[in-house]
Amino acid sequence: MLPAIIDVRAADDLRDVVHRAVQAVAEGKLVVFPTETVYGLAARALDPQAVERLLSVKGRGQGHALTLAVRSADEALDYAPRMSRLAHRLARRCWPGPVTLVVDDSSSESLIRQLPASVRRAVCPAETIGLRVPGHTVVLEVLRMIAGPLALSSANRTGEPEATTAEEAVRQLGESVDLVLDDGPARFGQPSSVVRVRGDHFEILRNGVVPETTLNRLSTLMVLFVCTGNTCRSPMAETIFRKMVAERLGCEVDETEDRGVMIMSAGVAALTGGRASPEAVQVMAEMGLDLSGHETQPLTEPLVRYADLIFTMTESHRRAIVAQWPGAAERIRLLCTDGSDVADPMGGPVERYRQCAEQIRSQLKTRLDQLGLETKD
Repeated sequence: MLPAIIDVRAADDLRDVVHRAVQAVAEGKLVVFPTETVYGLAARALDPQAVERLLSVKGRGQGHALTLAVRSADEALDYAPRMSRLAHRLARRCWPGPVTLVVDDSSSESLIRQLPASVRRAVCPAETIGLRVPGHTVVLEVLRMIAGPLALSSANRTGEPEATTAEEAVRQLGESVDLVLDDGPARFGQPSSVVRVRGDHFEILRNGVVPETTLNRLSTLMVLFVCTGNTCRSPMAETIFRKMVAERLGCEVDETEDRGVMIMSAGVAALTGGRASPEAVQVMAEMGLDLSGHETQPLTEPLVRYADLIFTMTESHRRAIVAQWPGAAERIRLLCTDGSDVADPMGGPVERYRQCAEQIRSQLKTRLDQLGLETKD
């Protein structure tokens, strides 16, 4: 008997589709899901019989691990508590999306230990685990409504081409699965990039949607400075810090990103495309730094999500950002280590800007040491 097929695009209410998928997964059935890469075959990871059936349908041999699909980068830490800073950075920036991260599974605190033994062997046969947050609304909604993760693989027989449409999945798997959700051709039509992360280094195990050049950029440490209008304090901090980092790494100022450190600034009430204040430009020029080409930008969700460290000029800035993005709280800090604010020089004489720049420079020395960047030879 062929599986039930639901045309997601024709559904009057997406919630009905999600509820049917949730019910099927909860009953131990195999469901073909659309994802942004290729169509995936999923079973509830807490159900050993369903996972064993998935392996049988795939024709998957021993040692070929299934991926665990989880809700978010934060939930991934439940299964890989010792995830390195680099792995967590890639997770935060790539998910939901077409990247599977393979990380060590060596922590006794990992929720992997709570999965049935046969499922553990299927998802982490070599003391590593592949984790992914698929970038498709239906899968994400199902994950939010079920207990535990999904065991996920591509919806094809092992050795056969990946299915980029529901029709291709049905052609290969047919009556072996129970439910197929058809959302048309997969957006990317190629597999996820599989990236193995060890400490502060990564290697690509399988080429996919995200190329190595993009992964290199996504792995870069990003430091973000925030003030109000992004016209003086935060751009001065950005400019001074970039020079400090370049000196520490032994490179040119415009090479810091190539050396793995991205430095930016923004304002909680900034407009897009404005200029730095003339006084700030003058004071930076006196320090041998060029701020003339700076363009203001507002603080946005992508900037907050991408940043590894966010330094604010005042406590009120910090509170405002935490209020809007509470999940980023642990990455948001006052620039001044003593808890004081960097006074706003706006509207004051050039001397006030000089004092502000000196206060920023002295605090940045401490913050640079805390980053632990490799010093030049």
